[in-house]
This record gives sequence, C-alpha cells and structure tokens, in this order.
Amino acid sequence: MKKLLRTITFTAIPLFLITACKNQIKEEVAEQPENATATKQEPDKITKEVYTDESGEQLEVTFNETQHTVTVHLNGKSYNLKKSDELPEFTAGDADYQYSNVRGEVTFLNKDYNMVLFHCKKNKSSSSNTKMASY
Repeated sequence: MKKLLRTITFTAIPLFLITACKNQIKEEVAEQPENATATKQEPDKITKEVYTDESGEQLEVTFNETQHTVTVHLNGKSYNLKKSDELPEFTAGDADYQYSNVRGEVTFLNKDYNMVLFHCKKNKSSSSNTKMASY
C-alpha cells in the first residue's frame, strides 16, 4: 500500500509541475502582443488654424492628420467632420455640414439649408505677388 501511494505521489507531482509551467508560458506569450501594440502607437499629428472673416467672426479649425478628421469651432459650437479625398483640395464633411479650403478660400456651410455659415479668404504672402511678363 505504501509502495502504491509513493508511486502515485512521485508521478503526480512531476505531472503537476509540467502542466503548471506550460500554462505560465502561454500567459506570458499572450501578454507580449498587448504591450507591443501599446508602444507602437504614435501621438496624433494635430494642427490648429484660426480664420477671421470681414465681420470679425472667428472660425477655429483643428486638423487631426492621423485620424483624418477636422474639428470646427464656430459661435461656441463644435462640429466633428471626416476628411474627404473625393473632392478637390482640402474638404471635410458629414451629413449636415461641409468645410472646404480651396485655393485660399475657407468656407463652412450647412448642407441642409444651402446656407454659408462662414466664408473668408486667406491673406496671401507678399512673395506670391510676382507679376508675369506678357509677350
């Protein structure tokens, strides 16, 4: 009886240790990909511009180039828009609003009512005021 108990104990302990070690290795392998993705995330590339129209209204535009989104602040309200690659130059919009910056003309409009909420032209720098000769 003692001999049987001793053989069961000696076989059970090594089997228990082997299975415990295998489970521990699987947990460590599962944790590595989570840590690897956390370190690879880069901060968003965000730029901010403020435009003022002729009446003195200000439009604040924040570009998130990493996520391709635009946040527009006008009259105390914020509008989150998605950048569109289909339209010319730089445009962003959603179902109700559209922001565009085409050839220095900044426009923010409400699509439902065909109403322009904000419009201004960017100031051109003095270096672009070169005249071309005509022949």
